[in-house]
Amino acid sequence: MNQSSFCYICSMIQRTLRDRIAGKVNRGKAIMIIGPRQVGKTTLIKNYIEDLDYVFFDGDDPVTRSVLDTPHTEQLRDILGGKKVIFIDEAQRINNIGLTMKIIVDQFKDVQLWISGSSSFSLFNELNEPLTGRKWEYEMFPISWEEYENDIGFLNAERQLENRLVYGMYPDVINNPGEEVEILRNLVNSYLYRDILSHAGIKKPDVLDKLVRALALQVGSEVNYNELSKLIGVDRNTVERYISILEKGYVVFRLPSYNRNVRNEIKKGRKVYFYDNGVRNMIIGAVGNINTRKDIGALWENFLISERIKQNSYKLTLAKPYFWRTTQQQEIDYVEDIGNTLKAYEFKWNPKRKARISKTFTKEYDAEGIVVNRDNFRDFVVV
Repeated sequence: MNQSSFCYICSMIQRTLRDRIAGKVNRGKAIMIIGPRQVGKTTLIKNYIEDLDYVFFDGDDPVTRSVLDTPHTEQLRDILGGKKVIFIDEAQRINNIGLTMKIIVDQFKDVQLWISGSSSFSLFNELNEPLTGRKWEYEMFPISWEEYENDIGFLNAERQLENRLVYGMYPDVINNPGEEVEILRNLVNSYLYRDILSHAGIKKPDVLDKLVRALALQVGSEVNYNELSKLIGVDRNTVERYISILEKGYVVFRLPSYNRNVRNEIKKGRKVYFYDNGVRNMIIGAVGNINTRKDIGALWENFLISERIKQNSYKLTLAKPYFWRTTQQQEIDYVEDIGNTLKAYEFKWNPKRKARISKTFTKEYDAEGIVVNRDNFRDFVVV
């Protein structure tokens, strides 16, 4: 892989969410951005408010957690100090934060409240009822290919594709070429194991470690909960609960199987993918040259689907993602349903390799079949 000699200042990359959020400021609702740590949520919010007179609360700070734990209106008035812009970072760390935010939105009408959170473990649960109708809600992910390309240009992005398949799209990783392994190690150790363990109340961290490694090795394959249960030595329910926790922590996401008409379709299958290739590769300790790797197919598939998930979320396409398989091993890597219009995608890293899309699927569902390879992938990852 070619290492670039220049440094990309990702804090300055124009994020896709910025334009969507701009029209929501000062409209009487809180603005909430959630997603993994270190993807740029705080940077994005501070870019909006840096020239304003605002008060900042860090949910990682014990004093902040104590102060914002269920204060009444008059206490909040003193805490806010007359500021018209409030930013609460890592809000999921603060007990009863939903009720506190409800008071701010309801009682301080001229205040713009900004919220960020690194997981949806408790944040959604605490906020959904208190802030119903009182918030604009956004998810933010690692840098998208479109954001990356817009910042450094088409040709430079193309030259870096192999690096991105191995090291992923986290801003700090992109911003520090040559230090990717150290940054990813710190990211995985601090976020995956510290944050998720502390927020989710996991009592068996060794089980989580085995599970996430097993999932990383099975990217692109259908996940069998019973097999995972036997592999790591816990019951099926624990496996499902831990995968759900990893989803809420923005480590992985699941694709369900598509089924409607065809006989012998898999009805309840699931595939698991990682939001970031670099995190996946660090978990299994595989950050070697892409030309010597046997898992290039899995890397390519994970990269493409995770990028598509980002785009569909940011662009509000309303697309529903699936995979498709029958008991006779007919399979489609990725199926997208938009308004009952289906598209079937097969992924091949090498443009010279032949790819066949199941005619059973395309005929039965009147679906368009598309092969995505190294030469045409941009059409798939920039929606």
